[in-house]
Amino acid sequence: MIKSKKSIIFLSSFILIASFLSDIYISNSILFIPLISSILISALITKWGIPYLQKLKVKQIIREEGPKAHYQKAGTPTMGGLLVIPVGLIIGNLISLNSSNSEQILAISCITLGYMAIGFLDDWCSLNNKQNTGLSPKRKLFFQALTTIIFLFWCQSGSWLNQNIFLPFGLSIDVGLMIWPLALFVFMAESNATNLTDGLDGLASGCGALVFTGLAIELIMRGNNEDLAIAGFCISMSGIWLGFLMHNRHPAKIFMGDTGSLAMGAALSAVALLSNTLWGLLIMGGVFL
Repeated sequence: MIKSKKSIIFLSSFILIASFLSDIYISNSILFIPLISSILISALITKWGIPYLQKLKVKQIIREEGPKAHYQKAGTPTMGGLLVIPVGLIIGNLISLNSSNSEQILAISCITLGYMAIGFLDDWCSLNNKQNTGLSPKRKLFFQALTTIIFLFWCQSGSWLNQNIFLPFGLSIDVGLMIWPLALFVFMAESNATNLTDGLDGLASGCGALVFTGLAIELIMRGNNEDLAIAGFCISMSGIWLGFLMHNRHPAKIFMGDTGSLAMGAALSAVALLSNTLWGLLIMGGVFL
């Protein structure tokens, strides 16, 4: 749980300094400007959107079996992902307009929106039922699997699925056609892991910002031009969660809901799959794991 302004300042400063140093010392690195832009826009839109979500009575429902300390969170606006995720996607796609893999960024954005829609449906069902039970687990997993399979066929048509998974120390493993079930597992596991992590104020948004930044810097350090656009997308997504965190820290004024957490997990999975950073996601996303 992120409680104080000092924690946010420390986390934001660390990410800002890391992106600034990357731009100085690594050729072709352009992380600082999209990071600043996404932070500011996300923070402003979230502040603007909180009163509207309150008027719409989009309020968090707390599980009865949860800790009693969580009961005070009841009534806090949720579905905050609807406010900030489009910001990250728009900035991420603008950065990649002239890149060779702009279609990959579009594909990543589409599956992020697809999972956001699943999360929205889940949140909406919870609100209608007036209890923390939205979509049934079977329905949620079905929609997630269907969305992922459509995405994987898109990737296959563009020959973006690398069957040779990179590992540390220059090692790799050729998984062959097993890349399909592996990719499906990654999406299902990561999206639901980020969803479970979103149980304490600022935890998921803070972790998401760090992991997206880590993936961005890893891709920049590779020195491949085709990785630059995905790195820009990652830093844009990091920025929106930092901006959101300003209002999501304890005591949270807004929650991202399944709308945000499922989309975050899908974006992380898609980036890791298309950039062959599955191992990096596993290590950096240790809290999610």
